Amino acid sequence: MFLNYIKNYFLLKFIKNNLNNVKSSKEVVSIQTVGLLIDESYFLDKEFLISELVEQGIAEASIKTLVYRDKLKKNEVYSLPTFGTKHLNWNAQITEPSVREFIKERFDLMISYYDVEKAFLLKVTNSSRAQFKVGFSSVDKRLNHLMISTNAENHTVFVHELFRYLKILNKI
Repeated sequence: MFLNYIKNYFLLKFIKNNLNNVKSSKEVVSIQTVGLLIDESYFLDKEFLISELVEQGIAEASIKTLVYRDKLKKNEVYSLPTFGTKHLNWNAQITEPSVREFIKERFDLMISYYDVEKAFLLKVTNSSRAQFKVGFSSVDKRLNHLMISTNAENHTVFVHELFRYLKILNKI
């Protein structure tokens, strides 16, 4: 427990130093691929969120989802790629292959669906190669290009506002 606190402290320090290196994208690209990063600690309705995105015109095959959990159980089988703090080493490097693959993929849109700052989630969002990043306004403002002011339980409001702004920005 204490070692996880120290690891979390050093990771936050690393992220805060690297947040100044975030570059904004000037390209106007229509949304074809979507990366969805969900914190399952506070939000359990990930299927409903995905179905809301599909209803707005995003193909379900083009949505790649990654789920974060505070505590992973050894014998439990997860339906979506899931990671936790044990997949991060002391050098702030990610050891889980599915997370590294998610970070390397160039999404047209990445949705950071968490409203509580956690060091590992911030690292994944910051390291992602997505063209356009969307998240909640309660998370560090330097991470995302578009911030929506709502809470994670209101996924219908989030998706409605997201697509309203994407239409304004000619991303759809």
